[in-house]
Amino acid sequence: MRSKAIELLAFRREIKDRLALTEDENAENTSLILAAHALKKTKTWILAHSDYELKHEEINTLQNYLTKYLQGVPLPYIIGSWAFFNRTFKVTPDVLIPRPETELLVERAIAFGQDKDPLTVVDAGTGSGIIAISLAASLNHASVYALDISSAALAVAKENASFHQQNRIKFVQSDLLSPFRSEFDLICANLPYIPSPKMEKLPVARWEPRLALDGGPTGLESIEKLLFQAKSKLASGACVLLEIESSLGKPALEIAHKIFPKAKQQLIQDLAGLDRVLQIMLP
Repeated sequence: MRSKAIELLAFRREIKDRLALTEDENAENTSLILAAHALKKTKTWILAHSDYELKHEEINTLQNYLTKYLQGVPLPYIIGSWAFFNRTFKVTPDVLIPRPETELLVERAIAFGQDKDPLTVVDAGTGSGIIAISLAASLNHASVYALDISSAALAVAKENASFHQQNRIKFVQSDLLSPFRSEFDLICANLPYIPSPKMEKLPVARWEPRLALDGGPTGLESIEKLLFQAKSKLASGACVLLEIESSLGKPALEIAHKIFPKAKQQLIQDLAGLDRVLQIMLP
């Protein structure tokens, strides 16, 4: 326990020094994020008030955050939120942490849907709701369904939808498309796609929900199941966009061709040049 006042800049330096020992490449930004959240201020405010004297409870909060981070707890779970597609979303250990790669899927979905009216969209395995909410906000004419098998994940997604004032999204607890008989114009999904043998070797498996990560022995079990279900639930000219594990592009294409032999299949690469999204366009 500290007996004298300490300025914000000095404490941030202490945080960065401790993070540097762990070879954290983003120590500067991490210290900034933790300080901003602990003090309930913006990053700009933190940078502009380096001589601010921290209160006792603020020091305790920062130390608690730092301890968790050094234990390996992901930063979004510590602060309880993360940015995606120019919005901030609540995240808990019940949902995956939003990642920039998924923005590629959202961009493609918007490009497809913006000139198609009427438009019925489904986000299968919605998690925190980032895809459904981003699409609802960008496609005002769309009817959007957000599905997840996890009631805990749906609770987070509903909270995010309310926060972003996207209250027309219909949330359904379901095993993919099983409850539906209607046709969709656009199906989007970031389903579990990590092959089971890889799971234990990945740090994310320690903290993020296995239900949202483990794609079975091949990594494509949930994706193949969704595509089989979608076969009878897609309108003419519909589009399917699926995020995939970068090494699974070829087998994912083979599954898509088997189920939709008359459709046009395409792999879309992310900024790193890796296969990231499987796009299926129906005639």
